[in-house]
Amino acid sequence: MRSARRIPKCRAWPTIASTGSAAPTNTCRSARPTTPLPAAPAWYAGKMLECGTASATPKGHDCLLTTVHRGYIDLEPTNPARRCTPLSVATHALHENASPTLHEEPGGLLDATDCEFTAISDRAVRVSGMRWRTRPYDIKLEGAEFVGFRAITICGTRDPILISQIDSYLQSVRDDVAARAAAFGVSPEKYHLVFHVYGKDGVMGAAEPVRQFSSHELGIVVEVVSPSEEDAKAVLAIARVVVPKVDFPGRLCKSGNMAFPFSPSDIPVGPTYKFSVFHVVRTDDPYGMFPVEYEEVR
Repeated sequence: MRSARRIPKCRAWPTIASTGSAAPTNTCRSARPTTPLPAAPAWYAGKMLECGTASATPKGHDCLLTTVHRGYIDLEPTNPARRCTPLSVATHALHENASPTLHEEPGGLLDATDCEFTAISDRAVRVSGMRWRTRPYDIKLEGAEFVGFRAITICGTRDPILISQIDSYLQSVRDDVAARAAAFGVSPEKYHLVFHVYGKDGVMGAAEPVRQFSSHELGIVVEVVSPSEEDAKAVLAIARVVVPKVDFPGRLCKSGNMAFPFSPSDIPVGPTYKFSVFHVVRTDDPYGMFPVEYEEVR
């Protein structure tokens, strides 16, 4: 869970240096003076500070010096080997946000639609034009659940005939694996078999917009997930044997059509989890869900 924290107030508008993402945006924003900072530039400063010099070039793990003014902020890396540019700062808005311009934060929305990025030196950038929309305070809840055990193997092919029909080929592999696994008492309902095909759509899967590809070779990660660790290993072993040897139209090589870079080739990955809680809770008291108890130890 992520919650608000009461941060001691300081007595001057801060120039803040951050070393990186140990502090989320709201913690950086909370380093505030007795007279509150303007919300919009303060929140934008927090967004920049949370990852240190990720907004600089070359990107690195150093401190970022950020000065908050009434309508803008100034950014400059403390390491002279790095510098902020309008492009490096603007692109950092893509970090961990569904939108590059609308940033959801506790208690409001940071609107960067009209932001301007101006170089004020060869190492420093000024950001202006941000707006803050106050909304009811909310708390994000995240959680994961156990789904089973994973085992993988990695292989590749550069057979142009196979590559030209990779989808139908892998479906034949899937059908063959299902039949062989069922013969050992492991029905398709007891495992999940996935082929990650790099060179085709291995990164985005079904969401890949480019449907035509011309790769001369493909890398395939074969993944099996099952509630039973033994079943995951067994089904993967079957898949590893089947994947290089299933027949296909026009096949010239009658032995194996896949290369395995590792031996042993089967890799048990262990327990596997998935996100199961990803919700926002509206509350009148953001501290009420996180009671603090003090104990005196002598």
